[in-house]
Amino acid sequence: MPARLRVIKDGLTRGLELLIIVTMALLVVDVVWGVFTRYALGEQTKWTEELARFLLVWVSLLGGALAFRTKAHLGVDYFVNQLHPDARRLTAVVAHLVVLFFAGAVLLLGGASVVSEALALEQTTPALGWKMGYVYLALPISGFFVVLYTVDNLMETLRGRPAGRGSEG
Repeated sequence: MPARLRVIKDGLTRGLELLIIVTMALLVVDVVWGVFTRYALGEQTKWTEELARFLLVWVSLLGGALAFRTKAHLGVDYFVNQLHPDARRLTAVVAHLVVLFFAGAVLLLGGASVVSEALALEQTTPALGWKMGYVYLALPISGFFVVLYTVDNLMETLRGRPAGRGSEG
């Protein structure tokens, strides 16, 4: 990958990491506040459960996308490791292409469609009153990052240097 693109990708990754950290911190504060209001004040604040649900979705989708950076996602590779190195490489390329198709079609395009439909229909959340389209933005954002990292991993695999755990860039 050219140096300029690598710098852009690394900057986007740092932004994604920061977003996940902030989202996780908000999730922890929200859940603690919900527990406090339920047990100390006798009634849970109405919006805490809904916010926790949305934040958990965002953390999960964005964290899953970040896992593609170093192929830290769950994989059962026992049988693949038994294959000849050329077959292993072919299997990796096919896996990258399947992930690329799924991320592009479902997360990126499908997610963008869901966001635009929800905004057009002016759907709002019950407790917070937020537009659901903004909540659904986690889909295309995570899709963008999964596509970005999968293309990077695919290029590394095609060059014969698979980007695996422990590779930082």
